[in-house]
Amino acid sequence: MAKEQGQKMVAQNKKARHEYAIEDTFEAGLVLQGTEVKSLRMGRASLVDGFVDIDHGEAWLHAVHIPEYSQGTWTNHAARRKRKLLLNRVEIDKIERRVNEKGLTVVPLSLYFKDGRAKVEIALAKGKKSWDKRQSIAERTANREKEQALGRHLKGMRD
Repeated sequence: MAKEQGQKMVAQNKKARHEYAIEDTFEAGLVLQGTEVKSLRMGRASLVDGFVDIDHGEAWLHAVHIPEYSQGTWTNHAARRKRKLLLNRVEIDKIERRVNEKGLTVVPLSLYFKDGRAKVEIALAKGKKSWDKRQSIAERTANREKEQALGRHLKGMRD
């Protein structure tokens, strides 16, 4: 069997980028059971309620929903069990220190396969207030209108 190459996206947490201001991102491996990998290869997962907790020097991914594998039997896994993240000691210490000092939270942004191995992108994030969300929406709208006006100008169209 040929080894997989490249990156295959399984799930994204689009709500996290709206709810939080992302400060730093990390790529971590996951410790999974066999039926979890099969379920992920089918493209089934949800990161919506997920978060990362540092406990006794280990990083754990909580509340990520990977549904049971349809052809699994008694070997199936629990859908929302906690899963260990594979990070370097330096990265774990950095995350733990910034969470304790600045009151940040760690949220999963995406879940994907990279060269056949399951990876999760996690981010140190700070919660946005409602006015921050409105401001980011206004900035995005202004940038979109600016790009559209530039495109019309380059095509020789009048406003």
